[in-house]
Amino acid sequence: MKLIVGLGNPGKEYDKTRHNVGFMMLDNYIDSKGINNNWSKKFNGLFIKEKINGEETIFLKPQSYMNLSGGVVRKYVDYYKIPIENILVISDDLDLFVGNFKLKDKGSCGGHNGLRDIEKNLGTSVYKRLKVGIAKDKSIDTKDYVLGKIHKDDLDKINSLSDKICSLIDDFYVMPFGDMMSKYNRKNR
Repeated sequence: MKLIVGLGNPGKEYDKTRHNVGFMMLDNYIDSKGINNNWSKKFNGLFIKEKINGEETIFLKPQSYMNLSGGVVRKYVDYYKIPIENILVISDDLDLFVGNFKLKDKGSCGGHNGLRDIEKNLGTSVYKRLKVGIAKDKSIDTKDYVLGKIHKDDLDKINSLSDKICSLIDDFYVMPFGDMMSKYNRKNR
């Protein structure tokens, strides 16, 4: 079984904010696959259970707010007995330019509180991530920036990634992760 987690904050006021890029990418994938967009609730998370490429998959949007995402992820991992190597977490990343993304199989949270909480709750920094660039604006406090609405030009760039990210998620079922990183990762441009 696979667990694909999109990180974000619940509530309409956070729609199309930079910190909700994980939710957006998960929604785009589900729409592209024609999966019934009927989210169920369990363990303070919204989830869809679907068979993809013959493998049971849980798509998860934690509803505990970003900084407490790890507790929700842990409950799903324990309840469904999902191996940590079968988890892919999609999040925003300040160090990548808008329109860029990067796969990582381990490493620090890079100051991202949602990833930090997942690392704490899983007891490891070795888990797969898809980081989507939101850039950085040093003239704005980081908290205000990540919770701010995405400007139209940036939103267009992020949405233009949808096809590549959908292909990437499809490859998550059939390709070793190291091969995926070689295929998809590129320099920040």
